[in-house]
Amino acid sequence: MCGGKCYRTGPNKMVFFTLQCPVSFVYGTDKFSVKGYIPAASADFQDMGESTSITEQRAKGLAENSLDQKINVYIWDMDETLILLKSLLNETYAEAFNGSKNVQEGVKIGKMWEKLILDLCDNHFYYEEIENYNKPFLSSLSQYDDGQDLSSYDFKQDGFGPPYDDVNKRKLAYRHRVIADKYKLGLNSIFDQEMIKNWDDMYTMTDKYTDGWLSSARTFLEECSAGKEEASVAPADGIDDSVATKSQNINILVTSGSLIPSLAKCLLFRLDNMIAHGNVYSSWDVGKLHCFQWIKERFNSPNVRFCVIGDGWEECEAAEFMRWPFIKIDPRPGCSHRFPGLTLRTVGFYLSVVYGNPDLEEDKE
Repeated sequence: MCGGKCYRTGPNKMVFFTLQCPVSFVYGTDKFSVKGYIPAASADFQDMGESTSITEQRAKGLAENSLDQKINVYIWDMDETLILLKSLLNETYAEAFNGSKNVQEGVKIGKMWEKLILDLCDNHFYYEEIENYNKPFLSSLSQYDDGQDLSSYDFKQDGFGPPYDDVNKRKLAYRHRVIADKYKLGLNSIFDQEMIKNWDDMYTMTDKYTDGWLSSARTFLEECSAGKEEASVAPADGIDDSVATKSQNINILVTSGSLIPSLAKCLLFRLDNMIAHGNVYSSWDVGKLHCFQWIKERFNSPNVRFCVIGDGWEECEAAEFMRWPFIKIDPRPGCSHRFPGLTLRTVGFYLSVVYGNPDLEEDKE
């Protein structure tokens, strides 16, 4: 199943378009071609050089501070992996159970989430204004942010819009900064008590309908964040100033959906404590391979191991091109690579196939 971008088709209504690109890959070389699709950044994204240079500086700090520390970077897909939404709306999740699931109940639940996601985006994340200015990550335009105090800034009167020049890029960077701050504070700082209760009820109802998919995926994400040997979770920039531990695990999200709705999903599906806003990437405009290459440059250290977990062909092909292990999520009942079902033992097996067993290597030494 391939991801797609969500577009507004009416009040509180999204439609998901699926990417259907003919693919031609050659592995083990520098050739990577997809008919009609070039993974390199388009001209619109070539102005991100300063932003990525900041990330590279952080990566250098990561390499210098982690010479003796193993780092596992888990790169997650979102839809039909960490959460279920599209398969609820198009009925494929319920249909896989051959009549034991109420199909229309799943569609109803999906539409409720659809409305809540758009309400959060529109009312708190400026989505109606910036929907057509998708970026691959929130700090993409940080070079244009002059650090102005935004506490009394009037976003409704600042004239943001075409042309997409440096002035408007600065205004978009302001909005991204506010979104990042709201993400860090969480939904308890946005919703009132009644809305929090409705949100809790929706989450519980969805988790029950999906046999614990949401809570199981969240628990697994927590396990990946902590790991057997780690005492702390890496911050958004990947650098941990605390006492070095034997292993550090970092969760990164690379989704084919738009950036702002993806951030809203992280909050609504309770993933924000394990995935920092700086670790959320939208591949819609640039492709997952390009995002993977950014991540590789960001965490450039010989002690880093990467593992990709998702359900789609694009992340599978990009992971193979990068020579990273890929775990394909299969939501059908009875499969082990789903939630509940996937275990750290399984992930460790995939990592050892590609990178070897570090414990055995230490024993030999």
